[in-house]
Amino acid sequence: MIQKRESLTPSFKVWLKRRGQDVLGEGGASLLRAIGSCGSITKAARETGMSYKHAWDRLAEIQAAIGQPVVSTRRGGRTGGGGAELTPEAKMLLRDYWRLKDYVGRVVEDREGWEAVGLKISARNRFKGTVRNVKKGPVTSTVKIEVQTPIVITAVITKEAVEELSIKPGDKVEAVIKATEVMIAKE
Repeated sequence: MIQKRESLTPSFKVWLKRRGQDVLGEGGASLLRAIGSCGSITKAARETGMSYKHAWDRLAEIQAAIGQPVVSTRRGGRTGGGGAELTPEAKMLLRDYWRLKDYVGRVVEDREGWEAVGLKISARNRFKGTVRNVKKGPVTSTVKIEVQTPIVITAVITKEAVEELSIKPGDKVEAVIKATEVMIAKE
């Protein structure tokens, strides 16, 4: 009995590393951001759900990994006045982390990008048909596909793609339409 395969969704975690050593992930980045906005390690630890000791340990790990301080602190006391602020190095590290995470997030959410690697293709952009002609050129090849509705679609693809898919007249294929190009998938 064949079961229908559940649709998969991509997920990711971003880590910045230096010389193979983890420097900054989601937890550390959230902690640094909270310190930057709260001005206090105690408040930042509370805001991120970390114990005060774990927050300090994490800051020490980040500092050891980059070889520079990430937080400068001011001692408090009965009169108050304590606090913490991010060093310029920590601000730059944090900026790089969120920039990379945002970029990877956009790539993961790009449905057309995932369609191109075969994870999902919308039905409205697919046409089953039969290859009627293949013309191989030095760089690109032209494949004429007769689709089930009486239309012929012409796709210009690389010679390597034609050879990799072993496309020849009579093959059953699908024309996958993107905004600016026609791709070919073979069953």
